Amino acid sequence: MSATTTAIEVPARATAQHGGVTQLRVIRSEWTKLWSLRSTRWTLLVAVIGMAGLGPLVAAIQMSRWSTMGPDDRLHFNAINTAVGGWHLAQLAIGVLGVLVLTGEYSTGQIRSSFMAVPKRLPVLWAKTGTFATVAFALMLISTFVGFFGASAILTQHHVQPALSHAPALRAVIGAALYLAVLGVFCTSLGALVRNTAGGIALFVCLLFVLPGVVAILPTSLQNSINPYLPLNAGTTLLAGRPEAHTLSPWGGFAVFCGYTAIALVAAAILMRRRDA
Repeated sequence: MSATTTAIEVPARATAQHGGVTQLRVIRSEWTKLWSLRSTRWTLLVAVIGMAGLGPLVAAIQMSRWSTMGPDDRLHFNAINTAVGGWHLAQLAIGVLGVLVLTGEYSTGQIRSSFMAVPKRLPVLWAKTGTFATVAFALMLISTFVGFFGASAILTQHHVQPALSHAPALRAVIGAALYLAVLGVFCTSLGALVRNTAGGIALFVCLLFVLPGVVAILPTSLQNSINPYLPLNAGTTLLAGRPEAHTLSPWGGFAVFCGYTAIALVAAAILMRRRDA
């Protein structure tokens, strides 16, 4: 018997003695792998700082130039959008890390070991997406509250601070965390589809940021018909402080974004089962 075969059989026997592979054990494994990477901690730190710090920073800038703003700008000032505006930066960090969660293992070849330990493969995908979504939601929810209250304290200078008891404000705060968590699943699925870090990040950027620019060159009637259903526009309706023209309802738009994510996740699961590691 070769040394390689022996090395494979020993973990297999140990696993059998302890009850075999379960989804909970796979989740624990993915949790350990997620936090063992230095890139995870740094990228999540960027997301937290962006989500918690960008809103107060923008609020401070806007309050410093309040006296130079016209009456119409003051009338239509959207304090909620300012307070939760950190999602613009946080989504970049969450999206890139979502791709890396899976493509990182493909680039190093570690995915073969993961599939050897979990031959059915799909529990690995569920564990990766579930673990990352949970971490993203928890961290972004805390960060959004910090950013919201920090911006609100600054906006009191001119009495335009949003109240968390106001339904749109609470929806925007919770919605920011929901959007970023689902975005993490969406980008992890994209990484599983292409199995390449550069390709996954390029696909993420194309779908969320390039596609709206392409649609913008179309006639206005087509723009108004297509724009509400683009992934970025649909997902972020939940964060809007007030309804805008030619957009879906907050929860309707978020449902559309969840639909895109579900399609990407199902496609990733099918290909993961069919393709070689």
